[in-house]
Amino acid sequence: MNRRKFVKDTAIATAGITILNFPVFGKNAPSNKVQLAVMGLNGRGSFLASSYAKLENVEIAYICDVEEKAIQKGFNALVNEKRKPTLVRDIHDLVKKTDFDALIVAAPDHWHAPAALLGVANNKHVYVEKPCGHNAHEGELLVQAMSKHKKLIQMGNQRRSFPTVMEAANLLKSGIIGKPYLGKAWYVNNRKSIGHGDIIPVPATLDFNLWQGPAPRSAYKSNLVHYNWHWFWNWGTGEACNNGTHEIDVCRWFLGVDFPTKVTSAGGRYAFKDDWETPDTQIATFEFGKEKAITWESRSCNQYPVEKNSRGATIYAENGTLVYDGAAGSKFYDADNKLIKEIKSDSKADANNLLSSTASLDLYHFQNFVDSIRGNAQLNSPVSEAYKSVLLCHLANISQRTGDTLHCNAANGHIINNKAAENLWSRKYEKGWEPKV
Repeated sequence: MNRRKFVKDTAIATAGITILNFPVFGKNAPSNKVQLAVMGLNGRGSFLASSYAKLENVEIAYICDVEEKAIQKGFNALVNEKRKPTLVRDIHDLVKKTDFDALIVAAPDHWHAPAALLGVANNKHVYVEKPCGHNAHEGELLVQAMSKHKKLIQMGNQRRSFPTVMEAANLLKSGIIGKPYLGKAWYVNNRKSIGHGDIIPVPATLDFNLWQGPAPRSAYKSNLVHYNWHWFWNWGTGEACNNGTHEIDVCRWFLGVDFPTKVTSAGGRYAFKDDWETPDTQIATFEFGKEKAITWESRSCNQYPVEKNSRGATIYAENGTLVYDGAAGSKFYDADNKLIKEIKSDSKADANNLLSSTASLDLYHFQNFVDSIRGNAQLNSPVSEAYKSVLLCHLANISQRTGDTLHCNAANGHIINNKAAENLWSRKYEKGWEPKV
């Protein structure tokens, strides 16, 4: 991305916002260097480390991982930086360091909230990858922790910081196609079978006890590490939280809704017979009273596009339709399907890119986090807002796992009168590893 354009777009995107009450630096002090630590380096974490290091006056002071190959990836991602980061393998030791400002959490999903909670409890701001929690309960803990410790927690649903997506949101709010009432979110891919793994000795390169962390202990299987943990409930959250978080969040943002009143889900593991536990095919519906709704369609193993895109969202309104392409482009149509406004982007979402489907655009979100630490901006996706979108994904999974239609409290999204579903609001933790605010 052209740096001049990036700076200009960032200025436009952040114009007119208010300043948070608890930055780490003084207001209007962009010269202050921000020191970061990155936890989880196999894929996304190394991308985050190298991306944050590109920002002005930002250094990666520490990296944290429990697997040797991932650690090497982290060092390789920063090989051209003036400062070589220090390796700390245990997150509990890392957060006690006093010479860095913020923790970047990109470990597997079951570690997201526990690590973030450790960070803010030890006076660190936190950027946590999506989903912000392995379960609904953890999202609520993060909201409590952000308030209690007066530290920033930004979630990695980076479309909240794309200038063109923000422009589309503002146009929709202005009434260009009238009142929006239905959002359709989708994600498709061509993932292959993970097969049937064998129980084998833990590789010498992996500290599996630390890797499992807060999750109940399980035997090591040959098809678990690194990426396939996404599809096991003990560690992952399925495609809904893995990718649905982004487009479902766009729909919720554009519709202006918070918590659902009714959630249903249909689907399953259809494409292959293997160890994959979460659905590879899912259609979920979220109702918000009697006025608005969102649908989510995912096909992890069939990549036939929707609206010619592998991911995206469509917003249906009184007087027209908005089609968002999953990256930064949007088209507005009137009631006769005539194109009336197009927001163009050179970027294209690539669902097959496991590190970032929108790599060139993600920097806006990272810059927003750093600017907020410096006291010059407000978070575009504070966890107090972001967790509401993740909650929808968790509720879809709960509906899928129980086979029930969920009725929810419109004030907080909590499940009403369904013990089996309520039992999935949180999870069992390994003794001594329970997350706390």
